[in-house]
Amino acid sequence: MLKNDLLLRAARGEETERTPVWLMRQAGRILPEYRALRGRLSGFKELVETPELAAEVTIQPVDALDVDAAIIFSDILVVPEAMGLTYEMVEARGPLFPETIKTAQDVARMRVADPEEHLGYVLEAIRVTKRALNGRVPLIGFAGAPWTILAYMVEGHGSKTFSKARRMLYTNPALAHELLDKITRTTITYLQAQVEAGANIVQVFDSWAGILPPDHYREFSARYIAAICDAMPEGVPVTVFAKGAWFAVSDFAHFNCRTIGLDWNEDPRLVRAAIGYDKTLQGNLDPCALYGSREQVQTATIEMLRRFGPQRHIANLGHGVYPDTDPDNVRVFINTVKEFSTLARQGAI
Repeated sequence: MLKNDLLLRAARGEETERTPVWLMRQAGRILPEYRALRGRLSGFKELVETPELAAEVTIQPVDALDVDAAIIFSDILVVPEAMGLTYEMVEARGPLFPETIKTAQDVARMRVADPEEHLGYVLEAIRVTKRALNGRVPLIGFAGAPWTILAYMVEGHGSKTFSKARRMLYTNPALAHELLDKITRTTITYLQAQVEAGANIVQVFDSWAGILPPDHYREFSARYIAAICDAMPEGVPVTVFAKGAWFAVSDFAHFNCRTIGLDWNEDPRLVRAAIGYDKTLQGNLDPCALYGSREQVQTATIEMLRRFGPQRHIANLGHGVYPDTDPDNVRVFINTVKEFSTLARQGAI
């Protein structure tokens, strides 16, 4: 039994006594205890691939920030590596794939990964985390959306345009679909295994959704996300977060997901007008708002809460928290969500 199940109740559309709150990329980055641990290791991948350490980092923000959920410390790029395409995490540069997908032969070499065999370290980290949390808060599992994973596998690194990956969609769409199918099948079994290991809710991150035009997004991304949602175990809430793909929200309204994440450029009032109240919304404070004064953070947070309304909302940022953010401002954000939403439910404000 969970001691704090606010997030799950909000995702299911049940009334809650206040708005639950957590932050994307809360595990690490801003916390000095994370940086201290990371400094003792060879690098990011050692942390991700050592279950006890990944569990420790996962729990740090629950202790330090008092958020309403933990999210397992991992990376979306463990999926292409499990499929046979190794990545490196280069300090100050980000992910790098020494080899990339270019041809049909490259796609043929990619396997549909077995989660226990190829991603067992993530599953063990979930099990260790669940034991250590002892029911304090829900644990969020996650994976990257197939399009975002393909973008990295073809491009080989982060990019402003992902022109190599996007070129494939125009010049060899059949090959793109073949790769997307393999990624999707891997992702489905991976997320199912995360749930079996103890994840209470899962999120699909489509970080590069916004660089595709709407017709390509529906053909090369949304359909595969829909397949993932359909394959999740009954009763396990799914959150879809597609950064920059404002045009796809009306499609997500028909998916078997409980929650739709909004980035900071989306107006939840317009989203509600378009899709109604059948879905919970998550988000969407601008991460840069946390650079302001304490009073500015508090004001921005209250404005956000008013735009979303008192129910069917999970408070979060519109993207991951930036690494140079003052942890005290993060606490102002979290505490303001808790205090204002509690008073609003009670009719005190």
